[in-house]
Amino acid sequence: MDRRILVVDDSELVCQQLRQVLDRPDRRITVAGDGTEALEWLADNPCSLVLTDLLLPGITGIDLIREIRERQMPVTVIVMTGFATVEAAVEAMKLGAYDFIQKPIDVVWLDLLVNQALEDRRLIDQVADLRARLQRKDAYHNLVGRGPLMLEVFERVARVASSNCNVLVTGETGTGKELVAQAIHSSDVTRKGPLLAVNCAALPEALLETELFGHERGAFTGADRQRKGRFELARGGTLFLDEIGEMPIGMQSKLLRVLQDGRFDRVGGGEPVQTDCRVVAATNINLQTAVAEGRFREDLFYRLNVFSIELPPLRERLEDIPLLVEHFQAKLRERNLPPKSLSRLALKRLQTYDWPGNVRELEHVLEQLSVTTPGDMIEPDNLPPQIVPRHDEPFTLDFDPRRPLTEITAELTSRIERAYLRRILELNRGRIELCARQSGLSRRSISEKLRRYQIDKSDFKPASRRNRSLELAGQ
Repeated sequence: MDRRILVVDDSELVCQQLRQVLDRPDRRITVAGDGTEALEWLADNPCSLVLTDLLLPGITGIDLIREIRERQMPVTVIVMTGFATVEAAVEAMKLGAYDFIQKPIDVVWLDLLVNQALEDRRLIDQVADLRARLQRKDAYHNLVGRGPLMLEVFERVARVASSNCNVLVTGETGTGKELVAQAIHSSDVTRKGPLLAVNCAALPEALLETELFGHERGAFTGADRQRKGRFELARGGTLFLDEIGEMPIGMQSKLLRVLQDGRFDRVGGGEPVQTDCRVVAATNINLQTAVAEGRFREDLFYRLNVFSIELPPLRERLEDIPLLVEHFQAKLRERNLPPKSLSRLALKRLQTYDWPGNVRELEHVLEQLSVTTPGDMIEPDNLPPQIVPRHDEPFTLDFDPRRPLTEITAELTSRIERAYLRRILELNRGRIELCARQSGLSRRSISEKLRRYQIDKSDFKPASRRNRSLELAGQ
């Protein structure tokens, strides 16, 4: 496949010379005279390698690298500079530059460097293509789903995996935010360090500071030796900060410094320690609301929210429940728990429940059922009492032929009656006398059936619906 190389330099002579040096049959060379022109071209064209000067009019080379990374452009960057200082090189590499080369350029060294960069980019692109094909299946690492909401999550994980930017994962409790962090880390073939996790809500501020940054010997009573913190231990890897919204405000300023310059001090120490781990933070609260209320630093929020991934609650992807059930049952079999099967009616009951505890609740329910269900088949009666439909079950003639006909008939009759009552209540705006006239039943019979099926007629009256809408609007 042809590889596109973009040369960015304000010297037309340098651009033409590099075009001649880099030209190959399998390459297409494009030149740009400044950073703005380069960004505009990159926005519209796929590219493998950018070779850019640091000193550019308008957008500098450093700014260009920063924009490329923040926009998640899948391109490798090599820096050229005639003023190669350690500070400039370190800053460029920290922002994600592949390497740098000093002017005047050694064409032999440039050829070797470009060849290596293009080969590494080819491998990264192959991995990205593999991830794209994997996401068309039902699982991505330990994330499971085939609905559009989860496929969007798979795509965003794949897009951010090979970048260096921070990631903010949001979602309700139990949706699998730590699994997203694991998927990001596992998908990043460029990182060799470990994945470490810290729960920011589980520790008081003093212990959290030591956990994150470590301490020197003698820093406090009982500190009899130096201890490395998670930022240091996760060097070259990923640090997952769970429940970041619960981090004390004093710790937030210290975290901000690490995110800004990659340095921190151990507790009791005065020598800065460098780290290059990528931070994935997760929260189940609205950080923008926390910022407005003064509970979370606005500058820290923007540092963390470079790239966001929102996990949908399970009630919004009920079509994924059969896959999740299969996934969790396989895990239970690996633990040598008794294998169980769900009847079609039991599975449909799971798909009509709202799952306030999300995927974690589903996993715990299945584990409970594997122990408490006496036979090999889990039926609706075996489900925990809290698993009741929060909305109408879709009518279906699915049934287990091994059950007695009287039981099947009674169950189908109750489902028909429940659906019928809700429909006529809706048509008649909750007025019992009109429902009785339309159904051919007495008002007493209608009222008894409403009590049996726990249907509240007031839910169908216009005033009740209007009040409920106003309540939701005010939330």
